[in-house]
Amino acid sequence: MRIVFIGTADLACPSLDLLSKTDGMKLVAVVTQPDRPAGRQLKLTPSPVKEAALKIHLPIFQPEKIRSPQALEQIKYWHPDVVIVAAYGQLIPKSILDIPKYGCLNVHASLLPKYRGAAPIQWALLNGERSTGITIMQMNTGLDTGDILLQKEIPIRRHDNAQTIHDKLAHQGAELLVHTLKTLPSNTIKPIKQGDSPTPYARKITKEDTRLDWSRMPLDLWLQIRSFSPRPGAFTLWNDGVTDKILKVFGIIISRRAKGQPGEIVRIDSHGILVAAKSGGLLLREVQLEGRKRMSAAQLGQGNLLKVGQILK
Repeated sequence: MRIVFIGTADLACPSLDLLSKTDGMKLVAVVTQPDRPAGRQLKLTPSPVKEAALKIHLPIFQPEKIRSPQALEQIKYWHPDVVIVAAYGQLIPKSILDIPKYGCLNVHASLLPKYRGAAPIQWALLNGERSTGITIMQMNTGLDTGDILLQKEIPIRRHDNAQTIHDKLAHQGAELLVHTLKTLPSNTIKPIKQGDSPTPYARKITKEDTRLDWSRMPLDLWLQIRSFSPRPGAFTLWNDGVTDKILKVFGIIISRRAKGQPGEIVRIDSHGILVAAKSGGLLLREVQLEGRKRMSAAQLGQGNLLKVGQILK
């Protein structure tokens, strides 16, 4: 089976790797987004999928827009039996969906129809879901609205964060994708339509989504912190006497003993930094000051930068 693989982010890499090792699957090319500036020096950096494709010596095509006539002609030239799309970042036009014999399949990190959109893992965690999963979908022109082919559910544990869920779903998605592809010639999977009923939507995350609001309940703040750990990181602001600076928060323990104004630092000791919220608070255990590496909150407390009575906002 001739496959063109379209993807950009880390979620897609296990699928690409497993396809390259599976008998009967012939990866003819990879389409990914152009190298983008990254880091403090804004150095052009390849996508994770490009780096993975280079390791297995696959042809790589990087159009700025997948809707361009050049992209359409290039994909036609490869004569794929199926196109796989995983964490690409652009909608695939009907002109490309209609090219392959078996259409275009998408690897999506939620149990569709829940959490269609750009950030399904983060929104499932933010909303306190007890489980999530991976969906292999037959693509149409809508945003994650195509027929469901196969799904696999996984539980969300208390220790999970966005990274651990991402990694679990990436590997489950690869296995489910290969299983789906092997059944295509025999047509043994019956597609399931998603329907039109309203479901939670996973819009793109904004910076304001990651800012901690200390007037909320500690449980809500904990959900927020794990949803954005390790990247981009939930944050609060502290004032160094001159200006507000970003303090990212990673590891925490929910505390019922914190009493103070929302955001008030009520204790600093070897256990960490205790901050009041609504009806309790959070004991910060791992943090990152703006411009520095991650560190224990106890270590930060020893530096006398933060003080009891100070208000985080």
